[in-house]
Amino acid sequence: MIVFDLKCSAGHVFEAWFGSSADYEGQRARGLVACPLCDDTGIEKAVMAPAVGAKSNQRAGHVAVASAEPNTARLLALQRAMEAQSEWVGPRFATEARALHESGEARSIHGEASLAEVKALVEDGVPVMPLPFTPRAKSDA
Repeated sequence: MIVFDLKCSAGHVFEAWFGSSADYEGQRARGLVACPLCDDTGIEKAVMAPAVGAKSNQRAGHVAVASAEPNTARLLALQRAMEAQSEWVGPRFATEARALHESGEARSIHGEASLAEVKALVEDGVPVMPLPFTPRAKSDA
């Protein structure tokens, strides 16, 4: 397996795994490689940092610090899974969340709410949490 950093024509950079360079080229030529953010198929390889081995004079027991860069592909997969399992309610979020809480209905939603609306929901015991990303329904609008 080989991993490539890829870039779409919109400038989104993401990571993808392939069996070989030939597999990548074949899939790209058939339009099977698409940006996970915008579904663009105008994909090219992005500049990648080379893998550099550890120094031979490194102290025993030294632990290398992992990169702070998140694994974009994994985060995107989690975002898509969350969005597939919940309903986008947009600016009706506070009203919908309160109604679900009061009815006891078990349904997942996501949307937008003002800080004042969120504070009121929390004060009333309605469980809410911010998303660590902009929902695709909002960003694609």
